[in-house]
Amino acid sequence: MFFPRYRPRRLRASAEIRRMVRETRLSVDDFIYPLFVCPGEGVRREIGSMPGNFQLSVDELVKEAAEVKSLGIPAIILFGIPEHKDEMGTGAYADDGIVQRAIRALKETTGGLQVITDVCLCEYTSHGHCGVVEDGRILNDPTLDLLAREAVSHARAGADMVAPSDMMDGRVEMIRDALDEAGFDRTPIMAYAVKYASAYYGPFREAAESPPQFGDRKSYQMDPANAREAIREAELDIQEGADIIMVKPALPYLDIIRLLREEFDHPLAAYNVSGEFAMIKAADRLGWVDGTAVMLETLLAIKRAGADLILTYFAKEAAKLL
Repeated sequence: MFFPRYRPRRLRASAEIRRMVRETRLSVDDFIYPLFVCPGEGVRREIGSMPGNFQLSVDELVKEAAEVKSLGIPAIILFGIPEHKDEMGTGAYADDGIVQRAIRALKETTGGLQVITDVCLCEYTSHGHCGVVEDGRILNDPTLDLLAREAVSHARAGADMVAPSDMMDGRVEMIRDALDEAGFDRTPIMAYAVKYASAYYGPFREAAESPPQFGDRKSYQMDPANAREAIREAELDIQEGADIIMVKPALPYLDIIRLLREEFDHPLAAYNVSGEFAMIKAADRLGWVDGTAVMLETLLAIKRAGADLILTYFAKEAAKLL
C-alpha cells in the first residue's frame, strides 16, 4: 500500500506538538467585555437570558471592572440604562448621564483599563430607535448632531474610546469632527461599521432595556443577505476617520469578517453577541454540548476568520481558562 511521504497526523500526535504548530492563538488581549450600568446603589441584577451577566449600579460596576482588570482583560465597553427616557434620548448626552457618571467613577478607581463607550440613542429614547423619529420615520441627519454630542460628553467624562453603533450614514465623520473640535483628537473611534439587522440581538435588548416600540431597525441596520455592501460600509467609515472597524454579529458572519480582513488593513473587531452567548449557555445547561469547549471553539473561529478584537460576554470565563 502506498503512503505519502507527508503525513499530517505526525503534527497532531501530542498536545505539545499541536501547540507548537498552532496557526491561530486566542489571547486575553483579544477581549473587550461588555458591561451594563444602571441607576441606583448596590444593584447587581442578573440578566435572565444571559447568565453571569448583570445590570450594575455604578458602585457595583467599579467592583466588576476591578475583577476584569485582574484577569488581564484590557478593555470594557459600557452600555447605559438611564433613569428616564424621552423622544430625543437626552440622557445619552447629559453631563450627569448614567454612562458619564460611570466613566468618571471608573477613571477614579480603576486605572489601566480601557473604557470604551457605546454611542447610540436606542437605550435612551422612549421609542427605542437609534435616531430621531418623525412621523414613524427614523431621520438620519438630525440624529448626527445628537450622536456627536454624546461622543463628546463621553470623552469629556474620560472615555478612552467611543464606539458608534447606530448605523446612521455619516456619523463617524460627524463624531470625528466634533471630537477634534472639542480637543479630543486623540480619542479613537471604533465604528460598528458592519452591523446587521439580526435576530441574534434578543437577549441584549432585555439587558439594555432597548427594544423598539414600533417597527424594526431594518431601515438602518444591514440586510443579512448582503456581503458586498459590507465592504462599502466599512470603506465609508474608514474614510470618515474610524480607527477600528467592527462586524456585528460575529458567528453567523464569519464570511464577512474574512471578507473585511482581506480587503482592509485596519484593526478589525467582531461582536460575539448576546444571542450567540445565550444559545451556548442554554445548550450547556441542558447537557447537549460541552459549553466550555464550544465557547473556546467559537472564540477561536472568530479570531481565525480575521478578527483582531472580540467583544464577548464570555471574556471573564475565557480569560480564566487562558
